[in-house]
Amino acid sequence: MGSGELSSAALPRGFFDRPSHEVAPDLLGRVLVHGPVAVRLTEVEAYGGPGEDPAAHTYRGKTPRNAVMFGPPGHLYVYFTYGMHFCANLVCLPEGFGSAVLLRAGEVVAGIDEARARRTSPGTTRTSPGTGPASPGAGPASTGTGPASLSDGPASSGDGRTSTGTGPTGSSRAASGRVIPDRDLARGPARLAVALGLLREHNGLDAIAGASFVADIADIADEADQRLTGIPHGAAAMLEGLPPEAASIRSGPRTGISTAKDTPWRFWIDGDPTVSPYRAHVPRRRNAAATSVGGASRS
Repeated sequence: MGSGELSSAALPRGFFDRPSHEVAPDLLGRVLVHGPVAVRLTEVEAYGGPGEDPAAHTYRGKTPRNAVMFGPPGHLYVYFTYGMHFCANLVCLPEGFGSAVLLRAGEVVAGIDEARARRTSPGTTRTSPGTGPASPGAGPASTGTGPASLSDGPASSGDGRTSTGTGPTGSSRAASGRVIPDRDLARGPARLAVALGLLREHNGLDAIAGASFVADIADIADEADQRLTGIPHGAAAMLEGLPPEAASIRSGPRTGISTAKDTPWRFWIDGDPTVSPYRAHVPRRRNAAATSVGGASRS
């Protein structure tokens, strides 16, 4: 993070009452607070509305799954993808437009011990049985608002085990003994959701309403953790944070999508270590072994 102090002033709802590709670069450096954890955003992706952006969940219109995206601006749209990860978005434009910004990566600036505990606890990226991806007709998760690659999930030991245990101060330790740097705690959309404790039940949560609680204690708290996370359990808030210099903002194609793949609506802070690596979409290969013994591939 650059020099300067994080501002705990609240972002107004009108901040999000704009097209997502305008909101996205302005979100960089802003702080999202959920309960005891706060993350300064360093990488985001914009997704357009119905009939506009083939990569968006709302491209074919409103469904039960994407209904929150058609709601008021400044609310969280949280969805489940790949049967294992949650990803978080912030809704843009007035009610009925169906647009949002995917939160791809950030720096944990408050509540780091809680974020670390979540990242190193088995099962924190999954839901209970029966809560899988959206039903047919809502669009596949892999073409929605910025799919998270598997490497965006919890740290792996290399043998399929989830991270467990806690490492030394400033890091998390995986089950294999590998240390997870602080920069990786919210580096990638799935990791960011885990660090902030965002799950299916937070879909539709108002990220503007909770800011008043932060403002109430901003003048009397000295510690950053107190100043940024003094909101009730379960509430969320978007704060001004510390925006980067305009010259340090970069844009390019969105990560891992197969349609509208050249649209330059991914925005990030150049040189920030918490930004996730860019990965182009790679088509899944047919299982040759299965088809060779008579197994039919599924479309």
